[in-house]
Amino acid sequence: MKLRTRFAPSPTGLLHVGNAFSALICQQWAEKHHAELFLRIEDIDHTRCKSEFQQQLIDDLTWLGIHWQGDIIKQSNRHEAYRDALKKLHDLGVIYPCFCTRKHIQQEIERMSSAPHTDLSHTAPLYADLSHANDHSDPYLGICRNIDKSRSEIKMKHEPFAWRLHITKAMELINAPIGWNDQHGHFHAASPALFGDTIIGRKDIEFSYHLAVVIDDAKQKITHIIRGKDLFSSTPIHCLLQHLLGLPTPIYIHHALLVGTQGERLAKRHQSTPLKNLKDAGCDSKLLRQFLLTRDPPVWPFADTDIIHIIEQLGRKA
Repeated sequence: MKLRTRFAPSPTGLLHVGNAFSALICQQWAEKHHAELFLRIEDIDHTRCKSEFQQQLIDDLTWLGIHWQGDIIKQSNRHEAYRDALKKLHDLGVIYPCFCTRKHIQQEIERMSSAPHTDLSHTAPLYADLSHANDHSDPYLGICRNIDKSRSEIKMKHEPFAWRLHITKAMELINAPIGWNDQHGHFHAASPALFGDTIIGRKDIEFSYHLAVVIDDAKQKITHIIRGKDLFSSTPIHCLLQHLLGLPTPIYIHHALLVGTQGERLAKRHQSTPLKNLKDAGCDSKLLRQFLLTRDPPVWPFADTDIIHIIEQLGRKA
């Protein structure tokens, strides 16, 4: 069987050195294992993704020396496949409409927290930013889980809603252990219940990252998913969806993130060093690749935004 992996950036801003590090890790793994590397543009979130960043990220990856096989898949072209998957989950009876806003959920948490003898330890914890829509980043108390079906149907005609995965019902349908194997063959048991009833279909973009990504990985016949540890908490949900939808579960490899000098995660919203700025200033992409792949631990040591200084240091430290 041919091994396949993918790099899947979102065009929500300019690619930065943290993205470059992840792309290089994917390519390094593919070269070592004689595997195919595919490029997917995860642009399903039209509220955050911008068309002007799509070609730029392709240009930046090409400059960086990333080589991929086949056509580039764009999630914005695959809505029908996601609708089919959402319908299957609906037919299985494992999703329900949720009419709560984040403000409503937070108010309910505060109300319950102030009530005597109330234990909230069973609720899903707040997770750090996942970079992909944060579809399970809020604790959820199951406020809409048991709304009468007829009442839900009436509310759906007049109120915006999201589809949530009913974790308890979903787990009852699965007879096999939920989890994944890593590159060493070690099985990691997944506990989707820890995350509460995850959002699968969002009010604003119709489909969540979690649903789209498992459909796309199956479509591209991905055998190995190499991605950052920031997405480790998404993997149990993805494994559960794969079981429910009858899709294969790839091998998952969660690599360390390239971080800043204070251990902070590099992110577009923090204006981490963009590849475009380095390229436009005349940076040698070979020096950048060598620098990133030989950092142990993976730290981007440049706290300033002086691109010329960074380029000079890359030449000295490579």
